[in-house]
Amino acid sequence: MNRRHFLGLALSTAAAPVLAKSPSERPRVLSLHHMHTDEKIAVTYRIGDRYQRAALNKLNHFFRDFRTDDIVAIDPQLFDILYDVKLRLGDPDATYQILSAYRSPRTNAMLRRTSSGVAKKSLHMTGQAVDVRFPDLSIRHLRDTAVALGRGGVGYYPRSNFVHLDTGTVRRWGA
Repeated sequence: MNRRHFLGLALSTAAAPVLAKSPSERPRVLSLHHMHTDEKIAVTYRIGDRYQRAALNKLNHFFRDFRTDDIVAIDPQLFDILYDVKLRLGDPDATYQILSAYRSPRTNAMLRRTSSGVAKKSLHMTGQAVDVRFPDLSIRHLRDTAVALGRGGVGYYPRSNFVHLDTGTVRRWGA
């Protein structure tokens, strides 16, 4: 074995584990705590480019309208936004606090009657929106990180202490 062949073999062996786990192939895990039901979940929802069907079903149930128990298919890109935000924040193990996810049309209408901040055609009703916060992070920092992603809508609600994230067109609102 000549020196060049030996060095090539040594370098390829040393680099193999690094190449096997590129960032796009790493499992994407979400940890969530629903503030109204007190349910908690940690689930690997995507590995590489493949969404995990059983995990998505668990998340659809977790994100259900807690008032009516209605369930819809949540847009998987919403989970990607949640994952990418916590990754940019530097804490991939962080647990989101969920305040509102899917809302049935009946729930949305009820909330519109009691609050001025609820949209008539809310993306919550199509499984494309979630209201979140982290227990130990300012929502301003959460908002700024989400805006920097440049994906979907980001609403800032400092009085209610949450940030709205959705998979609609890129836009932002709130102070």
